[in-house]
Order: sequence, then C-alpha cells, then structure tokens
Amino acid sequence: MSQGSKLVRRFGKDLARRFGKDEEGAALIEYTVLLGILVVAVIATIIAVGQWVNNKWSALNVQLS
Repeated sequence: MSQGSKLVRRFGKDLARRFGKDEEGAALIEYTVLLGILVVAVIATIIAVGQWVNNKWSALNVQLS
C-alpha cells in the first residue's frame, strides 16, 4: 500500500469518526445522501422525458413525411 493511499484512508477514517460524534456532521451526511438521491431521481426523470419527447417528435416527423 502506498503512502498516499494510507494517508487518504487515515483521513477518511478520521473524518468519519468526527462526523459520527458530531450531530451536525450526521445531519450533514443525511442531507448529502438525500441530495444524492434527489439528483439521481431528477436525472432519471429528465432522461425519461427526453426519450418521450424524442419519440413524439419522431412520430410527428413520420406522419408529416
């Protein structure tokens, strides 16, 4: 294991320990997870709507041709 990866692992453990003891840190993690879920849902919705619009435009193009 390289020195850099040891440093990153130690930093991650220290950060997790501090957030675990600090209630504000725990709330921050919860809000971050919630934000991540919302972002994934928004991206999935945009993709689905984009495909629906594309299908409608394609059907309209076929009917006009």
